[in-house]
Amino acid sequence: MGRALPHPGQRIHYKKQKARAKARMDARTRERLPVMPALAAAVEQNRKDAAARLAAARAAPPGELFTAGGQTLRRAEAVSHRTWAEDPGGGKRRDLGREEDNAFWAWAAIKVLTHTGIRLEELIELSHHSLVQYRLPTSGELVPLLSVAPSKTDAERLLVIDPELADVLSAVITRARAADGAIPLVAAYDINERTWNPPMPLLFQRLNGLQRQPIAAGGIRDLIRGALASSAITGTDGKPLDFRPHDFRRIFTTDAILNGMPPHIAQILLGHADINTTMGYKAVYPQEAINGHRAFIARRRQLRPSEEYRSPTDAEWDEFLGHFEHRRVALGDYGRAYATSCIHEHSCIRCPLLRIDPAQRSRLEEIRDNLLARITEAEREGWAGEAEGLKVSLAAANNKLAQADLTAARRTEAVSLGIPAYRDITAATLTAPGDPVEHQ
Repeated sequence: MGRALPHPGQRIHYKKQKARAKARMDARTRERLPVMPALAAAVEQNRKDAAARLAAARAAPPGELFTAGGQTLRRAEAVSHRTWAEDPGGGKRRDLGREEDNAFWAWAAIKVLTHTGIRLEELIELSHHSLVQYRLPTSGELVPLLSVAPSKTDAERLLVIDPELADVLSAVITRARAADGAIPLVAAYDINERTWNPPMPLLFQRLNGLQRQPIAAGGIRDLIRGALASSAITGTDGKPLDFRPHDFRRIFTTDAILNGMPPHIAQILLGHADINTTMGYKAVYPQEAINGHRAFIARRRQLRPSEEYRSPTDAEWDEFLGHFEHRRVALGDYGRAYATSCIHEHSCIRCPLLRIDPAQRSRLEEIRDNLLARITEAEREGWAGEAEGLKVSLAAANNKLAQADLTAARRTEAVSLGIPAYRDITAATLTAPGDPVEHQ
């Protein structure tokens, strides 16, 4: 006998519970999305302050006061290989080395989660092998890719690494490398599969005493909570705002779709098997747009389903490669998705997809100065609407200037990522059984 259908009252109750859960998740995303710039600035500053305090403490003799990172501390007597300091007012002793390490890994975890939208279990499984690169045959430009290991859907996916994410990964690799320049192999326990993974050069690993260990999922959560506690970011109720690792995934989805990414492309990036799951992550998306897009996808698959899976022609492949060349603009690079047009005609500095080239900072300063002059003229002539719009553009220009300065500062710390070439990966994949494979 088949399973009995649920009572209508039970179905209604289930729908209400699902709608309430969706409303709570949307409210949580709406509250956290506006504070993302403040959170990014806070963890960046916390990392720099912790590093400055550690460097100053190591340079100070025991018992001497030093000021760094906005704090005045006294170097404690050396009792171990760690660097200890204490508050001159009689506070408890602090392990500045541990504080600096926590600040760094909290910054790295938040940055990677923000820029990729990957799951927590995928974050802790990132390894040096996850970094690959593809060279465009027409222009010779290298496109760095991040290979995300299968998680829930058992389907590996590749994400394009933007310049800011590349800077973060560069810093992570520099931190994880051993004295010989290689990333040590560590074995991690998979709590979902309940098995030990083989030793791998995991990126999120840290030195615990004299032994290197992978950072577990609980450790990432503790690092994020510690970073939020020191950032003093509050919610609408005035209480400290908490972030869970999955919040960054929902914020990534919401921000991507709000900035024009088609939902089915976001579905691929997130690794969802069903587009309904992706749309459930998106907060405050018009119902009409959801229904219209889903109806369009359904009609297209009915008319020509084979087109979704066929191999691209040479002309289509050349068009795809040319897309990356057409993203170059005067101020830098425009990170729009393939097969999407630029609604700002490649010139709007308000667009969050525009990545500024630090070498074009002088050009951006000219745009800012021109905006200031136009605002002055609009206010003098009484063009209130014109002045209001120009002020929005001015705020965007100042934000882009800050991004350019941050990128230029990080480039001084950039190192070779040691990314294997994409052709090597494909060659290893296409090798016939029995043929020798050269392992790097």
